[in-house]
Amino acid sequence: MNGVKYLLDTNIIIGLLKDVPEAVAMAYEGGISPGECAYSSITRMELLGFPEMDAEQEQAIVSMLSAMHHLPIDRKVEDAAIRLRRATRLKLPDVIIAATAKVHGLNLLSLDRALCAVLLRA
Repeated sequence: MNGVKYLLDTNIIIGLLKDVPEAVAMAYEGGISPGECAYSSITRMELLGFPEMDAEQEQAIVSMLSAMHHLPIDRKVEDAAIRLRRATRLKLPDVIIAATAKVHGLNLLSLDRALCAVLLRA
């Protein structure tokens, strides 16, 4: 994972795909390139599991994800997620994403302030 510095939360990727100003500012104005980014298995499931997605939307998601690194959920991420889940009231998918960032030593880019705050305290 040479050069990977950031884990993108699902809401950032959706924001980039939909040109949400806050997401665009966080990623592009910060000079972040796709090669410096990773995503969790949870993010992939959330993005591609949307029931009303059309083929064009699916292709845009697949294309964006293909430019980044995929981080699967392994035992270290599971253990970190268990610890975070016990210590917070966050939903399990958010805890898994936060744990993925923590285990891999990556900066989490998220529009979810509560999720980012958990990592600062962890």
